[in-house]
Amino acid sequence: MLRAVLTRALPRLSGAPTCQYSAAAIPVPSAQPDVHFNKLFINNEWQDAVSKRSFPTINPSTGEIICQVAEADKADVDKAVKAARDAFRLGSPWRRMDASDRGLLLNRLANAIERDSAYLAELETLDNGKPYAISYSVDVPMVVKCLRYYAGWADKWGGKTIPIDGDFFCYTRHEPVGVCGQIIPWNFPLLMQAWKLGPALATGNTVVMKVAEQTPLTALYVASLIKEVGFPAGVVNILAGMGPSAGAAIAGHMDVDKVAFTGSTEVGYLIQKASGASNLKKVTLELGGKSPNIIMSDANMEEAVEQSHFALFFNQGQCCCAGSRTYVQADIYDEFVERSVERAKKRVVGDPFNLNTEQGPQVDEEQFKKILGYISSGKREGAKLMCGGGVAADRGYFIQPTIFGDVQDNMTIAREEIFGPVMQILKFNTMEEVVERANDTIYGLAAAVFTKDLDKAHYVSNGLRAGTVWINCYDVFGAQAPFGGYKLSGNGRELGQYGLENYTEVKTVTIKVPQKNS
Repeated sequence: MLRAVLTRALPRLSGAPTCQYSAAAIPVPSAQPDVHFNKLFINNEWQDAVSKRSFPTINPSTGEIICQVAEADKADVDKAVKAARDAFRLGSPWRRMDASDRGLLLNRLANAIERDSAYLAELETLDNGKPYAISYSVDVPMVVKCLRYYAGWADKWGGKTIPIDGDFFCYTRHEPVGVCGQIIPWNFPLLMQAWKLGPALATGNTVVMKVAEQTPLTALYVASLIKEVGFPAGVVNILAGMGPSAGAAIAGHMDVDKVAFTGSTEVGYLIQKASGASNLKKVTLELGGKSPNIIMSDANMEEAVEQSHFALFFNQGQCCCAGSRTYVQADIYDEFVERSVERAKKRVVGDPFNLNTEQGPQVDEEQFKKILGYISSGKREGAKLMCGGGVAADRGYFIQPTIFGDVQDNMTIAREEIFGPVMQILKFNTMEEVVERANDTIYGLAAAVFTKDLDKAHYVSNGLRAGTVWINCYDVFGAQAPFGGYKLSGNGRELGQYGLENYTEVKTVTIKVPQKNS
């Protein structure tokens, strides 16, 4: 869906070095949108942190402070969990609500977000740095689609009747897990919020969500819409705070029944440990990746180059499923590298509110320095820097689109997740070889293969140990299709019908009857 939205809404994004958009398609943005909400959202009320502490959220284009935001810690998590638990009590308005009405509320939320899409896109770009054209034409529409998709599921996720032996009537119920802690990342703030809220609310759970401290503003605005459209108090609680305090408090809370986390594998380990050390709460994790993107010699060269560029550089390279190991068959390797370098040099880096911009800043100074460190590592370990490799502006966190050639599998840049605009291109000879090398990683989130040969496509896609495999495309997402990883890329699935399973308990009910008849 992501690729489809880009192609439909931004026709020049793929296949041309610059992006031009008509004013009719995308409204002229304000580069300084007003910030309306910067407190904690607990029990449908805006509250200061118990500690009265706050933290600055930074504009990554300038490095300047946008505003101060209330900083949640354990005391605030306790308040939010209590509100969520009260909203989930037996006989509460939320528990008594018809499933179809839960779906109606989700549809109303989607409608409100669609109504305010221009403002939300402005706020997302201000706080995150992604180009406004992408925020408006990709992120916000995908949020709306996700919420509407799960709104449709609300009254369709039912149990079964089961013909067990004997004079008994047996059926199953799909019941909500309870209070769900949700911890979302900064790379797609609005979209990750929707991925989490959609299935949780459709199935009748209550939520305590911690948003990333780098990008809290759009999530807090959506909280205001949650209240506006009529969700009962306590059903959704949204906190901004730090991982070691607020995030850890959610993960280890004895009254949280489930945690869903999207972020780094390192923090994923901590979430699992916290669950084991507390109440063995259910855990789903969507973690890091080092996804192989395999280009066979018979691939359409122009399309493979453009889609591989998109696979790596989209969202400033800040995608967990980025095609960050580009394997190219030996007989087309040189041409592919040459064309990829030419494309990267034409990539427009700059002001994310300019509609011609393809690449904005990295999200913060920490990521900025980390990526530059990986570039230094690549040069130090012998990879060939083909283009980029440096800072792209005199202020803000902008990095040049960077490509390394002659990359070897044992190099740090080929093993570790960079999460930035740094492309590694590796050479291979045979299908069997590349499948083995592609699987030689701790991760297993996504992969792709480009080929005109259907037999090759099936062989490679079946052999890759990854939760998603794209063939002759990349980053195609739909709310209907599940997403998640193998190995250290996580467990569980988000989106689609599969995403509902993580938010429900299956209860078996067996009733003695006088006589059973077929």
